[in-house]
Amino acid sequence: MLLAKRKNSASVAHADKGIDGLLGKVHQADCVEFLSKLPEACVDLIFADPPYNLQLRHELIRPNLTKVDAVNDRWDQFDGFEAYDEFCRAWLSECRRVLKPTGTIWVIGTYHNIYRLGRLLQDLGFWILNDVVWIKTNPMPNFRGVRFTNAHETLLWAKKSEKAKGYTFNYAEMKAENGGKQMRSDWTFSLCTGGERLKNGDGRKLHPTQKPLEMVERIVRACSKPGDIVLDPFAGTGTTAVAAEKHGRRWLAVEQQPDYVAAANDRLRQLRRQTERPTVQ
Repeated sequence: MLLAKRKNSASVAHADKGIDGLLGKVHQADCVEFLSKLPEACVDLIFADPPYNLQLRHELIRPNLTKVDAVNDRWDQFDGFEAYDEFCRAWLSECRRVLKPTGTIWVIGTYHNIYRLGRLLQDLGFWILNDVVWIKTNPMPNFRGVRFTNAHETLLWAKKSEKAKGYTFNYAEMKAENGGKQMRSDWTFSLCTGGERLKNGDGRKLHPTQKPLEMVERIVRACSKPGDIVLDPFAGTGTTAVAAEKHGRRWLAVEQQPDYVAAANDRLRQLRRQTERPTVQ
């Protein structure tokens, strides 16, 4: 039994060493291709914010005839549910392969995709621990008045398998953050606005679904330890990377869009400048 434990520890250490040169970087690449080249069982925590497959077929117009700045980017367009499921099965399979036996994954989505992601997680052998509701304090209104305003998104937190043990959950820290009460599965955060929302050269939001840093920081602090390796396969503008670096976690991030990679690297350079200690004269 002791030999088995030593062998497992050695293999995990070897896996960590195998990705040392990739850590602390935002890699511009296709996530499935990139993950397929990583060693097995090499990351402790995954936060995945995949395309939502919003299925927008036309522009959204407000009653005052102004255009809604919706998610209509090419990366969020798929040829139907079957194509989307195939894509998600591929990246989730690779995520499960690179996740350590003690690791966990968080996946976020809307009603457009979260139920498909939940089924795929279960079909692939993950074991769902919680579904967490992100309640938005400032959601986009339903301008046409034909539906309820979509004021939340859902996060699924899962371990690698039903029998997996030893995953990290910093219960006491989360309880202390919540005023001494158990933290619940309904979280209230605003959408990114003001200085947190990254803009492009035209002053428009750079990424349509940039997540609030405070929410991702909570996930990093709740489900990893200092020195753990955090992976984001859909890095966007680098929110997970920033959260991990702020809290002493190692990380690697993958993003296919070059403008998002550039923005993420800018954020990280600013963070590192802010945290540099002044030189003693």
